[in-house]
Amino acid sequence: MFDKFINDNKDEMIENLQKLIQIPSVYEESKNPKMPFGENANKALEYMLELGRKLGFKTKNIDGYCGYIEFGKGEELLGIIGHLDVVPVGEGWTNPPFSGTISNNKIYGRGAVDDKGPVMAALYAMKAVKDNCKIHKRVRLILGLNEENDWKCIEYYKAHEEIPTIGFSPDADFPCIYAEKSILTAAISMPYNLESNKNIIITDIDFNNNPNNVVPKKCIVKIKLNKDKIDVSDFIKDLKEIIKKHEFDIEVSLIQETVEIISNGIESHAAHPDMGVNAISRLMIVLDEIYKKYKEKNELLDFFTRYIGLDYNGNLLEINHEDETGNLTLNVGRFILENGKLSINMNLRIPVRTKIEDVEKQFEDIISKNYKDLKYERIEIEDSLYVNKDSYLVKTLCRIFNEENKLNLEPIAIGGATYARAFKNCISFGANMPGAKDMCHQTDEFISIENLLFATKVYAKAIYEL
Repeated sequence: MFDKFINDNKDEMIENLQKLIQIPSVYEESKNPKMPFGENANKALEYMLELGRKLGFKTKNIDGYCGYIEFGKGEELLGIIGHLDVVPVGEGWTNPPFSGTISNNKIYGRGAVDDKGPVMAALYAMKAVKDNCKIHKRVRLILGLNEENDWKCIEYYKAHEEIPTIGFSPDADFPCIYAEKSILTAAISMPYNLESNKNIIITDIDFNNNPNNVVPKKCIVKIKLNKDKIDVSDFIKDLKEIIKKHEFDIEVSLIQETVEIISNGIESHAAHPDMGVNAISRLMIVLDEIYKKYKEKNELLDFFTRYIGLDYNGNLLEINHEDETGNLTLNVGRFILENGKLSINMNLRIPVRTKIEDVEKQFEDIISKNYKDLKYERIEIEDSLYVNKDSYLVKTLCRIFNEENKLNLEPIAIGGATYARAFKNCISFGANMPGAKDMCHQTDEFISIENLLFATKVYAKAIYEL
């Protein structure tokens, strides 16, 4: 029913997605009340709202926090909830990350698949339905601007606008998502006074502004030594031997009496820590070993090595819970030195049948029994999502996908967090294909044109049926 429309509008949709990717909508602190998430996030919103108006839809900018594009009539509201903000780009891109370059039938750029490409597919799916069908509900594409941080955009929407009756978020995987793990972001810290650390002094940490929900690609630590107690040449030699033993990608250099240690990794989404290489984890292991070699005490480094290390399932902490929604995962996303504290931030994805409080208690018990100066602190939690596999919504979306692919796949659970968990009777639906590499939050992020067009067709069918 929708094939001709999608094919006729293919070039226009691709061009508009390229333009959207070219807006670097990374979160920025802002004092402008009309642009609470920064100028570029606002530009992305205004671009989409203007495009919506050109395509014949009703639009609304909700005080700069978010917006929507809508059509149809009726008391009930079908919500499609996506986001226009993106995570920072990092280094090592083959093509400029905000270029929207097309190569090998793929559109490259930060946000191509998370979540600008799927949002564009949803918009043109709405247009396909609007121009070809009669429906009996209103359909609203809700556009968030702060999904990669603390969801203040969607909180503002819920406080000021109508809640969808039913809906989906185009921000995960096909065939559809019936469950999303709960998320715990937490910190472990210790006091760190430079004057009290006499021999090995960490003076600066650069974690590349890495978000907590990304496996860090790079971390740089600068160290000053007490030259009366530690020979700089011996220290660097020992460091390099430790690094070589572990076979880590870590560089060491001496710059004006400061030892600079650069740890290199591979970024990935924190929901899939196994797909990345954590630069912070490897650096902390090396630091702990060099501290102990020179008989220097650092409780945070000791805790990390004993209870986290390179494991990302919480085995050493004995929080390695598992159920039908998968294993617990743990990502150390930040290593911070500021305000007299040395700390790490962790992002945990917790199976739906495990209580967040039980995981926190284990951290607190280990710290209270073994350490004097460490402190556990909750930063943020997001409750899990669980919709019965036999529900109308799950069965309908899964069937639509399977019919298009002549498959018989079951709905799945994920560790990622989507806006679906912000609303009742809402789940995630695409746009990553089964078995395809998840490029969310990764260098050289892309969406294939084939995937973009397929998602548009499937979303149009879902809108029509729902």
